[in-house]
Amino acid sequence: MNTKHKIQAFTLSEMIIVIIITSIVVGMAFSVLSLVQKHMSSIQNNFNQNSTLNRFEQSLWIDFNRYSKISYNSMNDELVCASEIDSVTYKFTKEYIIKDVDTFNLLFQNKSVFFNGDKKQNGRIDAIKLEASKALQNQQLFIFKKNDAAQYMN
Repeated sequence: MNTKHKIQAFTLSEMIIVIIITSIVVGMAFSVLSLVQKHMSSIQNNFNQNSTLNRFEQSLWIDFNRYSKISYNSMNDELVCASEIDSVTYKFTKEYIIKDVDTFNLLFQNKSVFFNGDKKQNGRIDAIKLEASKALQNQQLFIFKKNDAAQYMN
């Protein structure tokens, strides 16, 4: 019996070429995936830092306008907001800021405090200017309160 049927199939060299091309494409895909993951991580970190800065700014605005007496102690690097009933303390450290039970992971390069437009070192204040680090694109916060007559007494 004489059959002359040729079986159609790929040769070994064609299969090796397909495997090589597939491995190159998969390798490129993983390298691109790695770059995308790094970019997503940096975007997430930037978002977290900006969110923390915004929460800290909101907290300062609320406390500056809620409490009648605001004072700064440069020796302890503390900002104290007080009223007859309650008080809140902001403790500034090199790497973070502590407000009662909240911790803000922020780094500020410069801090200036003011009372009635004059720069002060200690005592009662009505405004604070904070300059963020390079990690936060050198953003500046300026928080102030309007003084009433009670501020100028004593």
